[in-house]
Amino acid sequence: MNHWSILYRGPLSSCNYSCDYCPFAKLQNTREELLEDGRKLSRFVDWVEKRTENIGVLFTPWGEALFHRTYQTAIIRLSHQPHVRRVVIQTNLSCSLDWLNQCDKSRVALWTTYHPTQTALGKFVAQCESLDRIGVRHSVGVVGLKDHAKEIEVLRAELNPATYLWINAYKRLPDYYSETDLARFRAIDPHFDLNVRRHASHGKACRAGSTAFTVDGDGAVRRCHFIKEPIGNIYTPEFETALRVRPCSNSTCGCHIGYVHMEEPDLYSIFGENVLERIPAFWPTDELVAPRSALPCPA
Repeated sequence: MNHWSILYRGPLSSCNYSCDYCPFAKLQNTREELLEDGRKLSRFVDWVEKRTENIGVLFTPWGEALFHRTYQTAIIRLSHQPHVRRVVIQTNLSCSLDWLNQCDKSRVALWTTYHPTQTALGKFVAQCESLDRIGVRHSVGVVGLKDHAKEIEVLRAELNPATYLWINAYKRLPDYYSETDLARFRAIDPHFDLNVRRHASHGKACRAGSTAFTVDGDGAVRRCHFIKEPIGNIYTPEFETALRVRPCSNSTCGCHIGYVHMEEPDLYSIFGENVLERIPAFWPTDELVAPRSALPCPA
């Protein structure tokens, strides 16, 4: 049986946050645009339900999607499909979470991100604690701005120790981090060094385009989000014949959702079946996170 990881990104681009490092901050889609996004999303879910492959889906919207019932419904539907091993979405976690109780929680996980300038730390942590109570696995991420280092350390202390906190390196400025900065963030995220550098990728083997691929709202298939040339369309017959191993055509890869699928540096050995939700297979690491009084993370 084929084992696919599909990254879906429809036309949705609206977001309720205004982070200065994001080009989609505070964008608003029109009602017509939201309806069209919902139609395309529903068509994609219909297609997945009819497939027989072992499928994992990661929704990577430009904006915040979980405010919209269409995305909640899509995740609920996909979680109850026996051939869908995992359904994940990237979210700032500012939405209601009650709908998750309708999911098969063994198949759902959330890739959540904390934005210090947009929400209170206590409010975000409370949402994570709600996920623990509901029984939904999740990772937590934050952009590694040096000005936010102290707050990131507080976040680590407040989160359930069983929750992995990853840090996305800020790469817009060269030599942004000193050795002291690097050590400070490594103490929080033991895999931080993987994200600090751009990985040389040209001509190297990658699962992108074979067992991992992206799908847009019109069904166009691309190897990954960072190679724009389509290789097929899921709504055409026998589209899967376009899926094959190809060497990477880009010089470097600097985003986790891209380089995680490269055969080198073999991050599948770190994340295992949790690649889509960005949770290391062997977490928590007792030496790196101190215990606190908290609700246990569901197995």
